Amino acid sequence: MTSAAPETHPVVSRAEWARAREVLLRKEKDLTRLRDELNRQRLELPRVRVEKNYEFDGHQGKQSLDSLFDGRSQLIIYHFMFWPGWKEGCVGCSFLSESTDAARIHLEHHDVSLAVIPRAPLSEIEPFKQRMGWRFPWLSSNDTDFNYDFHASNATEEISGASAFFKNSSDEIFHTYSTYGRGSEQFITAYQHLDIAPLGRNETGPHHNLIEWVRHHDRYNSGGSVGTNGRYIPEPEPQVAVSKSEACCESHK
Repeated sequence: MTSAAPETHPVVSRAEWARAREVLLRKEKDLTRLRDELNRQRLELPRVRVEKNYEFDGHQGKQSLDSLFDGRSQLIIYHFMFWPGWKEGCVGCSFLSESTDAARIHLEHHDVSLAVIPRAPLSEIEPFKQRMGWRFPWLSSNDTDFNYDFHASNATEEISGASAFFKNSSDEIFHTYSTYGRGSEQFITAYQHLDIAPLGRNETGPHHNLIEWVRHHDRYNSGGSVGTNGRYIPEPEPQVAVSKSEACCESHK
């Protein structure tokens, strides 16, 4: 990761800094008001009635979409990139998920349930969940069209994102909102901290991608890299030199 050189920044008096900060503060307040207006318009989006009866594999057996509300009127589902056979989830989705347990207890006391639903089967989800130490509810949509219907999966790839649902007093369920890709960054609290750090997110590359530095939290000292599909790629095993005599012996076994 490339770090910007702090010594290239101008060093000024406190009064000069305060004037520059005041200019930026006005822009920050404009952004806050714009975000408030955007949030208001999001609440006014039309809704789509969910007609299909989705059933997910959960730790309590088959669970319907309706059951995931758990007595609340609102539900947020995170589309976690975890393809069957991967053995572990996407690094970026894992980065986001580090913030989930902290938020969940407050959401549940404000009429909002939360669940994470990848396509991987439970047999692959559970070891990864235990390894990461997460407590939020996981389910598998592997035997349903759910991820495809809500555009988090297609024939060739998984896409990270989140979808929101509402259940009315007649138990009708409506899809109210979805966001994908960088639209999910708002849920990553680590990014909110980095945005006020002296070097910011400090990411390089054409898309300022997190894959150049983020790892599963138990792999930060393990080397390796992350592919464009979000999967961790371990360091290749070192090649052991074999002498000619040993190679000859091996060939005659």
